[in-house]
Amino acid sequence: MAWQWFHRLGSPRWFYQKTEAWLPWLALVSVVLLAVGSAWGLGFAPEDAKQGNSYRIIFIHVPAAFLALAGYYIMAISGAIGLIWKMKLSFAVMRAAAPIGAVLTFISLFTGAVWGKPTWGAYWVWDARITSMLILLFLYVGVMALSHAVSREQVADKASALLALVGTVNIPIIYKSVDWWFTLHQPATIRLTESSSIDPSMFYPLLTMIIGFYCMYAWTLLTHTRTLLLKREMRTKWVQEELAGGR
Repeated sequence: MAWQWFHRLGSPRWFYQKTEAWLPWLALVSVVLLAVGSAWGLGFAPEDAKQGNSYRIIFIHVPAAFLALAGYYIMAISGAIGLIWKMKLSFAVMRAAAPIGAVLTFISLFTGAVWGKPTWGAYWVWDARITSMLILLFLYVGVMALSHAVSREQVADKASALLALVGTVNIPIIYKSVDWWFTLHQPATIRLTESSSIDPSMFYPLLTMIIGFYCMYAWTLLTHTRTLLLKREMRTKWVQEELAGGR
C-alpha cells in the first residue's frame, strides 16, 4: 500500500496527464521571476567596488552553474531508479535531463569566459573549477551520444544510466574544487551552512534569478519528458487516446 504512490508516479500515462496542469503555472512563474530578477540585478543592484558592472553577469552565470550541477544529479538519480526498478518514466527523465544540462553547462562556461576576460585578463585558464565544469559538459554530451548510439532502446537506457552514475564522481569535485585548490576561481559566495559573503543588495536579485532558473528548468524538463514519453509509448492505447484528444 505504501508503495502504490511510487509505482503510480512511475506510470508514463499518470505522469503525462498530471503534469499537463503544472506547465502553464511553471511557465508563468518562470517568466515573472526571470523578468523581475533581470531588471533588479541589471538596473537596480549597485556596482561592485572592485569589478564595476562586469560582475552583473553573475545573474546568468551563477543560476546556470547551479542548475548544471543539480541537473546532473537529477539525470543520474533518474538513471539509477531506472536500473533498479526498471521504470520507463525514469529513463525518459534521464534522457530529457541530458541536453538541458549540457546547454546550462555551456552557458555557465561561456558566461564564465566572458566574465574572466575583464576579471582575470583571459577568457580561459585551466583552473580546477573551470576544468571540472568542462568535464561535466563532456559527461552530459557523452550520455546524449551513448543514448543515441545504441539502437536497442533498453540497452541504450542502461548504458547511459551507468555512464551518468559514474560521472557523479565529478560533482563533489566541482563543488569543492575552489576549497581544495587555490586557483583563480573565487571561493563560493553563497553558502547553505554559513553566512553568504555577497551583499544583500546583490544577493536578493540573484536569489530571484536562481529560483526563476529552477522553475524554468522544471518546465523544460517536464515538457521534454512528456514529448519523449509520447514518442516512446506511441503504440500504446493511452498515447493514441491523448493524440486523438480523448482521456
